[in-house]
Amino acid sequence: MRVLRRAPHGRLTTMLRVGPFELHSIVTGTFRLDGGAMFGIVPKVLWSRSTPSDDQNRIPLATRTLLAVNRPANRVILVDTGCGTKWLPEAAARYAIVHDATAIDRALKLAGLAGDDVTDVVVTHLHFDHNGGLTDWANMPGGPTQVRYPRARHWIHRRHWEHAQRPHLKDRASFLRSDFEALADGGLLCFVDGEEPASPMDGLSWHLSHGHTPYQLHPVFEGERSEVIFVGDMVPTAAHVPVPWVMAYDLRPMTTMDEKQRLVARCLDRGTKIAMPHDPIMGIMSVGGSVERPEVLAGFETTVVAQP
Repeated sequence: MRVLRRAPHGRLTTMLRVGPFELHSIVTGTFRLDGGAMFGIVPKVLWSRSTPSDDQNRIPLATRTLLAVNRPANRVILVDTGCGTKWLPEAAARYAIVHDATAIDRALKLAGLAGDDVTDVVVTHLHFDHNGGLTDWANMPGGPTQVRYPRARHWIHRRHWEHAQRPHLKDRASFLRSDFEALADGGLLCFVDGEEPASPMDGLSWHLSHGHTPYQLHPVFEGERSEVIFVGDMVPTAAHVPVPWVMAYDLRPMTTMDEKQRLVARCLDRGTKIAMPHDPIMGIMSVGGSVERPEVLAGFETTVVAQP
């Protein structure tokens, strides 16, 4: 890998620096899911105030990749990769998937980098809306796949990988083997083990959650006075910050609620910011209020790479 240079002055005008890392939230696409499924027991009369639905009751969502660059250490990390390109028209229409296949490459270019510079991909979990972009079709639609970042190590918790091989009837539609089977074939997997996994590198540690899916892996980027955690589907959007607002997609919704309370307590105690996976407006946000009644204090974009 080449030595990483600094981005051209003024090219990426918004970012968040935490410890040795430059953090950018990249919108890789949009899609829609049923509003009732996204908010579980919360009635539509409440969630529709902040999140309007279309005529099929689907709400707008973004897919976000967190780009973390540690230039002195020559580390370029992607957290999640979006829905990816492997969609036939009928399936894409079901979820209104619009995936920008060039968004990550354009963001890397603006940072003075390229796809070959990516050293690590963090796979929070293997649901298609988070990591369908791990692979592309090699030649023709529906045929063999190839890994998008073949020079990168791909971090995933071993127990989640095992779950994805034999998912429950409730969640098996979210796992598409074409998204990830090429990773095992290519020997690119770096398994994270245990309930308190060791830090893989300076300035980065792991946090686990189990409510949405078993052993969801959350990277925590750490500085002396600040930290940012990519929350994955523990808190998919800003509207899901209230503790009881959890998804019907969660395998263990009460566990999700407990995990959210612990996350909010961490935010209040340490000033931890949370990087979002699906919020259409905010890439990273601060949380205040109380553990029982958390609220979004401030939310901001870091990097949105518009369509060319």
